[in-house]
Amino acid sequence: MTIKLFVRQDCPRCPAAKKAVEGLPDVEVFDVDVVDGLAEAHFYGVLSTPSVIVVDAAGRELAGWRGEAPERARLRMYAE
Repeated sequence: MTIKLFVRQDCPRCPAAKKAVEGLPDVEVFDVDVVDGLAEAHFYGVLSTPSVIVVDAAGRELAGWRGEAPERARLRMYAE
């Protein structure tokens, strides 16, 4: 399982999302202001930041929060 975090440098809600995933295993951070981050965001239908997507080993979305920072406890359920 992987947690994908989509952020922007000037996003006022992104620090809360970064804090929510801090220390969790298998976290990938994507800056949507760069081409690779934007491409990954497009693949998962991310249109706003912050967004957090939990995917399985095959890349299928199991849970997602778009435009908001999820509660750390909810993320931890997927990280265990």
